[in-house]
Amino acid sequence: MGEIKTLGYYVNGEWKKSSTEHYTDAFDPSTGEVIAKVPCCTAAEVEEAIASAKKAFPSWSATPVKKRVQILYRVRELLYEHMEELTMSVAKENGKAWSEAEGDVLKAVEGTEQAISAPSLMMGESLMDASKGFDTVSYREPLGVFAGIVPFNFPAMIPMGWMTPICIACGNTIVIKAATFTPQTCMRIADIYKEAGLPDGVINIVTCSRNEAEIFLSHPDIKGITFVGSTSVGKHIYSQAAASGKRVQALCEAKNHALVLEDAPIERTAAGIINASFGCAGERCMALPVVVVQESIADELVAAIVKKAKELKVGPAYDKTTGLGPVVNAKHRESVVKWIEKGIEEGAEIVLDGRNVTVEGFENGFYLGPTILDHVKPGMTVGDREIFGPVLCIKRVKNFEEGLALMNANPFANGSVIFTQNGHYAREFVRYTDGGMVGVNVGIPVPIGMFPFNGHKQSFFGDLHTLGKDGYRFYTERKVVTTRWFDEEEKKAKTVSTWDGTI
Repeated sequence: MGEIKTLGYYVNGEWKKSSTEHYTDAFDPSTGEVIAKVPCCTAAEVEEAIASAKKAFPSWSATPVKKRVQILYRVRELLYEHMEELTMSVAKENGKAWSEAEGDVLKAVEGTEQAISAPSLMMGESLMDASKGFDTVSYREPLGVFAGIVPFNFPAMIPMGWMTPICIACGNTIVIKAATFTPQTCMRIADIYKEAGLPDGVINIVTCSRNEAEIFLSHPDIKGITFVGSTSVGKHIYSQAAASGKRVQALCEAKNHALVLEDAPIERTAAGIINASFGCAGERCMALPVVVVQESIADELVAAIVKKAKELKVGPAYDKTTGLGPVVNAKHRESVVKWIEKGIEEGAEIVLDGRNVTVEGFENGFYLGPTILDHVKPGMTVGDREIFGPVLCIKRVKNFEEGLALMNANPFANGSVIFTQNGHYAREFVRYTDGGMVGVNVGIPVPIGMFPFNGHKQSFFGDLHTLGKDGYRFYTERKVVTTRWFDEEEKKAKTVSTWDGTI
């Protein structure tokens, strides 16, 4: 048993001890041991964090954007310098296998690099002689304080890759509600920002329950909210915060499907499905939990997937040979097991069962092996709802048209994938799938940070997505300025000219 840390909250560049009486255990999923006590910050402490961000905004927003991104250049270098430490932090608090934990941190680097482009991507537009003698320019300006509400599954990427970099590069300040299960990586990166020279109060971090988080939705000093989590909570945040006049981007649940046509190469396709379905123990909104396969090749594909899944080494996150780490905690493991049992009750055939996996020397860890449910029919909830674990559902269809219709019937539309060598079907799929991020022979179609993370339907609520140009639009507002200068002859004539906006 290692040291159990009692965590604090971060306001105005300082770590403070919470006055709360309520703490939550955070675990090392690989061992099952408690590694930290996480405070449920009080309402007053959440208000304190918002006030700190508000106080820092005037001077930070007045800092030229080129100077703001100089700090992000230093953050990028420090993230690389501390890569091993941060990777261990993600692995230890979240349970991702080592390479996946490193990828989480690298995605925080990618978001930082995208934010370094702020001097170009914040540029507005201009038109000389919009009307005779009148010139019009549009600017992008920061809004103020934003709140970021973070899930447990990407402790580095989501708070410190998706939310913070572009927000502060645009001149805003932020209060992050870190995930109670996995707050420590985010907290460590906040220290890195301070080391890089970020002024106090630009980033603030609290951990709290939903009750205290409600403050963000109506607080007059919060201008916008960026959220990642469940659809039910995302809908609530979107409706309540928008009703208070705030900007919202709510990235929510998914049930991504892949359509495998009979001309797809079996071995290569199976390898892509394994990585997409069981990577990060399935705890990602761009996981691939459903494969829709043409009946003519279904038995062969399922056999290949089962064979490769059995080869995955289940083990502790910080063993670099591990292929599948644990899920985040015991409660989540229990939830995934219940979903597997639900699928069996609904009539699915379990062809690979990971419920009884144990890891020698780590018997108390929160492990689940890869699980595959075949013959999942329309209407089975196990095939329609997000499980967020290492569970793959197989749905069988006769042809392309039936497969596409089945996929589009799902209420979620983060990502969708097709495996085929047929250019016609690939093009038709790209055109008609509801998925906002589409892969053609790509199991996880997450774009690089210069493009938006582009969920559709019940997977997203809002107008502007995270990252890409959408990210800059979300964190800025336009100001349009029209100017006219009088020449000497007009001054002498004492004429006054006005413009009513018409041309």
